[in-house]
Amino acid sequence: MVSVDKAIIARYERSGHRFEILVDPDLAWRLKRGEDVDMEDLLAAFEVYKDARKGERVSEELLEKTFGTTDIYEIARKIIRDGEVHLTTEQRRRLHDEVWNKIAHLIARRAVDPRTGAPHPVQRILNAMEQAKVHVDIFKTPEEQVQAVVDAIRKVIPLRMETKKVQITIPARYTGKAYGHVKHYKVLRENWGNDGSLTVVVEVPAGLVEDLLHEIASITHGDVQSKILE
Repeated sequence: MVSVDKAIIARYERSGHRFEILVDPDLAWRLKRGEDVDMEDLLAAFEVYKDARKGERVSEELLEKTFGTTDIYEIARKIIRDGEVHLTTEQRRRLHDEVWNKIAHLIARRAVDPRTGAPHPVQRILNAMEQAKVHVDIFKTPEEQVQAVVDAIRKVIPLRMETKKVQITIPARYTGKAYGHVKHYKVLRENWGNDGSLTVVVEVPAGLVEDLLHEIASITHGDVQSKILE
């Protein structure tokens, strides 16, 4: 559990009522981004307030009416995901830098210079993002923002998002777990064999092919067949 001194306020308003909780800033941000976190570590107090600074609590009746539950963990998830999380200036700067750099690295792995066919160095992409005055949202994942950033920096440097088609055949005993990883990419074709095996063709950013094959090989302990079609 985070101490009250280090906690920030997460706020949600509905039907003229305000609901506030005291939370760990880093864990609150991670939860808002869609990650799973330990709710006991997240909360500084197991209370929902009308005004956290004054310590004015919300009644259980109003919580039940508004959220359909009095479970503090469920209520906290709703407040953080749908409400406002008041980060400090330093936290915002740090999170911005993290998202900013992650986007640049993703682009470096997925895009090439169409003049040479070679990837752009990360620093060149970062410079282009600065020059294009790119805006990033700290409450969205880097993955969600890649295409918008690519569109923006194409005005500064030439870029082509290169993809590969990969065919993967997975034995039946591994398909349950492996399929979840495969679905992260664009599935072009899939065929389930009578023995429960799966043959799938996916379109993958060129720079991520090795990552995908490594993931599937790890899940199947190497018992997988794969080939790059183009």
